[in-house]
Amino acid sequence: MRLLLVRHGESVDNVAGLYAGSRDSSLTNHGVLQAKRLGGHIANRPALTGPIRYLFSSNLQRAYQTAEAIAEACRTHDGQVTLDVIRVEELREKDFGSSEGKKFGAKEQDDGSESAESMRVRIDRFLNHHLSPIVDELAAENVTVVVVSHGIILNVLLKALLSRYPPKSASSLVIGERSGSEYLAPWSNTGVLQARFEVIGSSPRTMHMVVEHTNNVDHLQGLKKTRGGIGSAKFDSRQRTMDSFFASTSKKRKFDDEKN
Repeated sequence: MRLLLVRHGESVDNVAGLYAGSRDSSLTNHGVLQAKRLGGHIANRPALTGPIRYLFSSNLQRAYQTAEAIAEACRTHDGQVTLDVIRVEELREKDFGSSEGKKFGAKEQDDGSESAESMRVRIDRFLNHHLSPIVDELAAENVTVVVVSHGIILNVLLKALLSRYPPKSASSLVIGERSGSEYLAPWSNTGVLQARFEVIGSSPRTMHMVVEHTNNVDHLQGLKKTRGGIGSAKFDSRQRTMDSFFASTSKKRKFDDEKN
């Protein structure tokens, strides 16, 4: 079994440089494009990672909208009509208390931010009630589980997973964060950490998690943000995409040419 730990696409608060944990910041137009690129990338790789069996997400919109893009791509590509996004409150980002919505660097010292212990408690709850039973059942299968969440809480989840399913050796642990950081791995917007589970023995059975790569953003190659502030603006599903705008304009010109 493989596990993909994914950070959400670019959000409005990311662009504004604000502390956004529990704030329900939406994706930007660019963030939606990132999510669609990610979805297409994952949907085109079932031979390498196996079909997606479960797709979990934080219940904040920047995360579940990213997860929905993955689900939609898999439904279109593989016909996985039963693939639904499971929204889980425990996967929300760290709550920054009274610093929520403030500029980076303006964080108050006693702002009531969520503690590391509190985050670990809810991640353990997610593991106990959701992910660990799936690992126990499917660890030896050629399937994938995807978790879409946020940078800080994903690091808490990664630490908890490595504690439950330690790698066989230190050399098999591939982590990409700088030395001395409190975080094990970096996560760019729609960055992917890919890991696999190995089962050894049968009675007793032991399981190990091997991190194969971190912060993979191959799907974003060639993607450029639209200028003029459009890319950084809040995504509005009621508006036509740039592609549909230019397509309709092209059709109108063709009709006018044929008429004349």
